[in-house]
Amino acid sequence: MNQDRCERRMIHQDWVEEAREILPNAHVIKQMVDMLKAIADPGRLQILMALNVREMCVCDLAALLGVSESAASHQMRLLRHMNLVQNRREGQMLYYRLIDEHVMEMIEVAENHVAELAVSE
Repeated sequence: MNQDRCERRMIHQDWVEEAREILPNAHVIKQMVDMLKAIADPGRLQILMALNVREMCVCDLAALLGVSESAASHQMRLLRHMNLVQNRREGQMLYYRLIDEHVMEMIEVAENHVAELAVSE
């Protein structure tokens, strides 16, 4: 017996249609997948969580992660292109911050889910 499949094949067509109606179009799905992939990297996730506390420059983020400034800058470019962070220039300094509260909301939901699973184990 397979624990991930029905023992009997039967499609509930009305359920399938109901689910299909709420699904976003393929372009939106692709954007969502790309955004979630960007968050799924451990270093980028740590950056986003740190930026929830305060805006930081690439020098700070490189020190936080223990990577080169070039590596941190590459990660920031990706996060900026995914519309997860934005930057502002102050003289020679370039500071990054979360683009809005939704970024941290996604991370907090994931963190809460993991915490709940740990309690139930």
